[in-house]
Amino acid sequence: MSKPAPASSAIVRRDGRYLLVRRLYPPAENLYAFPGGRAEPGESPADAAIRECLEETGIVGTDPRLYATYDLVTRNEAGEVTHHYFLSVFALTESGSTEALAADDAGECGWYSLEEIRAMPVTEGVLECVERMEAELLLEAEA
Repeated sequence: MSKPAPASSAIVRRDGRYLLVRRLYPPAENLYAFPGGRAEPGESPADAAIRECLEETGIVGTDPRLYATYDLVTRNEAGEVTHHYFLSVFALTESGSTEALAADDAGECGWYSLEEIRAMPVTEGVLECVERMEAELLLEAEA
């Protein structure tokens, strides 16, 4: 198996909704995902998540907290690896005052509830992360 390239994505939650972008290019073309992408040489995973969020949506994220990791492998019809990423997913804090606008390799972006996300074509891990975060928030509220 190939050595994975480092990549990061950002979970940003505002008013019970999650920031997602529609990917324009493979390997997740036309799927909705957290803002994210490949790390630049020498860039930490946390810094990559913050940079990608800003580049793709205009949202400034702070206080990165590692939330999940994924080993993502995409293969072609012959079974050959076409993409291999080690994805670090970070929960970010944001001010709540900036409008999200799609840019860079994001076709569109928006804020979506858990129920909406369940009905959307999303990348691996998005629904899992959102459901886990919502369950954790519910437990915190009950405590």
